[in-house]
Amino acid sequence: MRIVFLGTGEIALPTFRWLLESSHEVLALVTQPDKPVGRKAVMTPPKIKEVAEEAGVKVLQPEKVQSGAVLDELRAIGAELMVVMAYGQILPQALIEMPSRAIINLHASLLPKYRGASCIQAAIRNGDEKTGWTVMHVVKALDAGDVILTVETAIEVEDTGESLHDRLAEMGPEAMERVLVEFESGGGVGVPQDESLMTYAPKLERGDGKLDWGESAEGLARQIRAYHTWPGSYGVYRDGKGREKRLKVFPPAEVVAARGEVGVIRDGVVQCGQAGLRLFEVQPEGARRMTIDEFLRGLPIERIS
Repeated sequence: MRIVFLGTGEIALPTFRWLLESSHEVLALVTQPDKPVGRKAVMTPPKIKEVAEEAGVKVLQPEKVQSGAVLDELRAIGAELMVVMAYGQILPQALIEMPSRAIINLHASLLPKYRGASCIQAAIRNGDEKTGWTVMHVVKALDAGDVILTVETAIEVEDTGESLHDRLAEMGPEAMERVLVEFESGGGVGVPQDESLMTYAPKLERGDGKLDWGESAEGLARQIRAYHTWPGSYGVYRDGKGREKRLKVFPPAEVVAARGEVGVIRDGVVQCGQAGLRLFEVQPEGARRMTIDEFLRGLPIERIS
C-alpha cells in the first residue's frame, strides 16, 4: 500500500522503521517542526525525521498541517492510507477525507478508555491491569473513531511510565502489521466505541507531578511510577533558610503501615492520608540525585508538603 505516516513522538519509531522495511511504500513523513533544545536552544529535529531522511523518504514539517499549501502537497502525493501515531496536531477534515482507503490512528490505550495525550500514565496511576494499542479510524472528534483492532499487554507492578512507553513502542509494529493485513484482505471497517465508557487523559504539565500527601499511599506510589520520567513527581520542603524547594521523588516507593499527621516524614517514611510511603531516591532542587537517607542527614526536615 502507498502510505503517508504522520508522527513525531519516539513511541512511533519502531513502527515507522517497520514500515520502511516492509513491502509497503512509505511516500512521505509528516512530523512536527524542529525545536530548540537545551540551554543553548539548539534547533533539534524529531528523531523520526532523521530516520526518514536516512531512508530517502520525503519529510514535511508544517507549523500547521491545516494550511492550504500543505494540504495541496499531501493531496498530490496520492496516499492510499495515512497512518497517524503520536503526531501532535489536530487534523483538518480535508486531510481526514484525503486518502483513497482510510486514515487510521494507533493510540496507546484500550479505547474508549483514556482518550487524550497522557493515556500511558493514566493506566498506571489508576491501577489498571492491562493496556495496549488501539487502531482506529480517524474522525474529527478526539480518539473517537471506530476501532479496527486492539493489541494488549499486562501492566506489571514495577512498570513506570517510561518502561510501559518503551514496551508499547516495541509492540507498535505488531499492531501495524495486523491492521495492514486487515485492509489487504478487504477488512478494516471497525466497530463504534461505547461512548458511555469514555474517559479522558489530558496532556500533563510539570506542575501535575505535585504529590498530595493527603491521598492514599498506594495511589501516590502508583503516581510516582506513572509520572516517571515525565512530568516527574515531587513534594515541597523548606531548606535551612526557610525557602520552599522541590524534592523530586523517584520510583519505587513502598507502602508501609503508618499513622500520624499527613506530611510528617520519619526515617524516610512520609505519612499519607492512608498508610505511609517509604521513599528511596530523591533529588533536592538544585542538587544531585541521592538516597533519602543522604538527604535527611544533610537536612533533617520533619515535614514535606
